[in-house]
Amino acid sequence: MSFEVLHPGILTLLQDSGRFGYQHLGVTTGGPLDEHAFVWANHLLGNVPGSTQLEITYGLLQLRCQADTTIALTGADLGARLNDRPVRPWRTYVLQKGDELSFATPVAGLRCYLAVAGGLRTESRLGSCATVCREGLGGIDGTGAKLKPGDRLAFEPQRTAIDARVPDWAIPDYDRPLELGVMPGYQHDEFDIVKRTKLFSASYQVSQNMDRMGYRLSGDAIQPRRNGIVSEGIAYGAIQIPSDGQPIVLLKDRQTIGGYPKIGCISALGAGQLAQRGPGSVVRFHPMDVSQAEAQRMIFNHTFGL
Repeated sequence: MSFEVLHPGILTLLQDSGRFGYQHLGVTTGGPLDEHAFVWANHLLGNVPGSTQLEITYGLLQLRCQADTTIALTGADLGARLNDRPVRPWRTYVLQKGDELSFATPVAGLRCYLAVAGGLRTESRLGSCATVCREGLGGIDGTGAKLKPGDRLAFEPQRTAIDARVPDWAIPDYDRPLELGVMPGYQHDEFDIVKRTKLFSASYQVSQNMDRMGYRLSGDAIQPRRNGIVSEGIAYGAIQIPSDGQPIVLLKDRQTIGGYPKIGCISALGAGQLAQRGPGSVVRFHPMDVSQAEAQRMIFNHTFGL
């Protein structure tokens, strides 16, 4: 059985944990932009970690359920409604055949994750169904297409109700100004002490130029000693500085190599919180040691037995 897509929304994509082992061929990882919300959605339902979900950006998605099941909603509050009843994220909901689930526009955050008990059934391309539109990979038919009206999202019917919710301590506040730790990057020394101090003392805003590939920020310019470097591999969360001095934080659909100097890198969990911010959101940076990022990851993984 399946969900029928009545309206696909602004940008609704199938995502699993990502596509790994192919960056040397120029194939990026894809996967959920907000790993925190994605992992919690599967955890609430007892799904296998990495089970396929919907990543709903901005909203306006409408689905009709073709069989009984339980879903979990996490991440952004996109004004979701189950039939005529408002529903909020960070908990599970029981759906019956014929129920309709719809999303409005953002109340808080930008991206909502919808998991179904047992996971959505999809076909893999290079070991993953993660949708990367610009590479033409993943998604419902393997071509990287976003959802369209009439698509069917298959799942195994589930009549056993699951009632679970995320504890309050684990629910982020997407409206507060965001502070992100930065680990020194490959070209850290290309930026003098004045430029580095500026990065950690200034406030930046998310610009209109932001997508799954990366977020361009606007604020005090930070020019490196040189404008370009020989192209090299790019890590998830890398902060590259182009010639205009405005930082670009690279995310899951980033290019695999690039030639801009990189002053530093934020953690994967930090990048997920950035991906929940829309244009105009305030971002500040502070120095962070690699060991701090490792400790945060260990705690996160331990919570879910990963």
